[in-house]
Amino acid sequence: MRDEAMHAGQAPGPARRGFWLLWAAVLLAKLMVAARLPLFVDEAFYWQEGHHLAAAYSDLPGLTAWLARLGVAMGGEHAFALRAPFLFIAALVPLLVVRITTREFGERAGWQAGCFALLLPLAGTLGLLALPDAMMALATLLCADAGARLLREVDAADALELAIGLVLGALSHYRFVAVIGVGFIALLLLPDGRRALRDVRVWTAIALGASAWVPLLAWNLDNADAGLRFQLVDRHPWAFHADGILFLGIQALMATPLLFAALAWAAWRGRHGTLPATRYFAYLGGLVVLGFFVLGFFADTERVSFHWPLPGYLALLPLLPAVLARWPRWLRVATWGVAGAGLAVMLTFYAAVSVPHLRALSAATKFYPSNFAGWDVLADATGRRLGQMPPGTTLLADSFKVGAELGFALGKPDIPVLDHPLNRKHGRAPQLRLWGLQSAGGHEWARHPALLVVGITEVPYKDLLHRYHALCDMVGPLPPPQVLNIDHGRQRFALFALDSQRTGACTTPAMAWIDTPEADASVERVFDLRGWAFKDGVGLARVDVLLDGRLVAEARYGERYEGLRNNWPETNDPRHPDVGFSARVDLRGTTAVTPGRHWLGLRLHGRDGSVEEWAEQPIRIR
Repeated sequence: MRDEAMHAGQAPGPARRGFWLLWAAVLLAKLMVAARLPLFVDEAFYWQEGHHLAAAYSDLPGLTAWLARLGVAMGGEHAFALRAPFLFIAALVPLLVVRITTREFGERAGWQAGCFALLLPLAGTLGLLALPDAMMALATLLCADAGARLLREVDAADALELAIGLVLGALSHYRFVAVIGVGFIALLLLPDGRRALRDVRVWTAIALGASAWVPLLAWNLDNADAGLRFQLVDRHPWAFHADGILFLGIQALMATPLLFAALAWAAWRGRHGTLPATRYFAYLGGLVVLGFFVLGFFADTERVSFHWPLPGYLALLPLLPAVLARWPRWLRVATWGVAGAGLAVMLTFYAAVSVPHLRALSAATKFYPSNFAGWDVLADATGRRLGQMPPGTTLLADSFKVGAELGFALGKPDIPVLDHPLNRKHGRAPQLRLWGLQSAGGHEWARHPALLVVGITEVPYKDLLHRYHALCDMVGPLPPPQVLNIDHGRQRFALFALDSQRTGACTTPAMAWIDTPEADASVERVFDLRGWAFKDGVGLARVDVLLDGRLVAEARYGERYEGLRNNWPETNDPRHPDVGFSARVDLRGTTAVTPGRHWLGLRLHGRDGSVEEWAEQPIRIR
């Protein structure tokens, strides 16, 4: 495979200048976005782990939490400081791609590969969030670099680089096992790789890398393999499902289609390269991506996994310039342009998430970034409510998400958290128990006032009433809540001021639904509205209809509505089955309501004096 050698002699000047301009521009853009982007839920939990330093945790090895703690220790308790170490690590990734590619295939190819390490959206946005992926990417490239050098000749420096990469990867994530396994297979497939594996210095490096897994293994031995069970068993169905085929489309979008095709062709073509390094990168990158593709047919589909193949793409980048050199000019230009557009879209998405008005525009879409949204509003409301309650009031969160985000915003890394399905679903319950932060319920603090903060929209709607009753079991009947509707109610929280007198039937927040008009329906200026609403424990007294937050009608409440007990047999609203409502909304005399999109909502008045505004849905008025 001689393409690489041919391009090594071409003038690298323009490519070098282009790389450094792009590197500086991308870094500047990321710094600006990272300074404004609200904290992602996982980042908040890693911050919390950083305030409980340990060698390993229930969800991850220790390095991510240590870096998070380093960031806030040096820069203060804010999101940008938390992300600073990850931004620095991510800035090193394209430099290492340049170094590897230059040594193996020439300087011009090196600068080109480095540019694509910046333009590849998954790589170009590394470090924007304080997540393990930045260090995993760096560790992958260190191991790939060391492996390529070992194919030439084994020396102590190469073995040391391999050891450093293996250690950093082991301290980053369980998923790095895939890189280790595939890297070992790639060396075994090559004669020069098998020769390197016979050297004691290589095995010394492997032994050092293996030792870095000891803290994680020790944690699992001390905690009944809770972390391993979550990563390998609990979160995966391990049954075939056809959703795995979506991997191809998702990855083509995440890597951009032309670049994805070029990387796939580089892996396929590189298998027969004349240089050992070419075949090594092809095996390493191709098998990692292929392995995650196959895994997608059996593994977890509920949580984000589109970033898993990134180590494979990074390993293939050194082969990319030679592939593109064979393509016609128009196709090469299109590949550069589409990759750049993909990175711009990703950066624009994160920038838009940081602007409340733009984020609210996505409230009715499936792209709404709920894990970024509303935490600042919640923290402000919680702080004000605590200021109104007696000194010594206990702050309680209903899930690890609420506890971690409030903890970061209020500077309280030890907020107790109730048992919640999310804690188990995300593998955080064992860690909360170890910290002594998973509260068993009201008997632990019933003698003192408490403020319970509940993430309403963190539970699927079909399970919400069951969750409310579970809260009653843990803390007693719920008092009238202060409900926060953020972004038209797409993100909702409830604040419950609990005192020591909590007895009687389970009283919950209201539940409601608008049957007609449906979301995004087009209606005339006079339209009929129907639905149902109930409030366990006390019932509802009245239902008001709101448009853009303004009262436009009072509904007739108490109409017969059968069937809700079939969906929620535990409901105890005394008015069942007379919980339906209807209203005629007449906007003909309202000049303030113009044709176009508006938000339809409800105000629910409980018999206990509570007033709750329900989540809004968009309609179009003709």
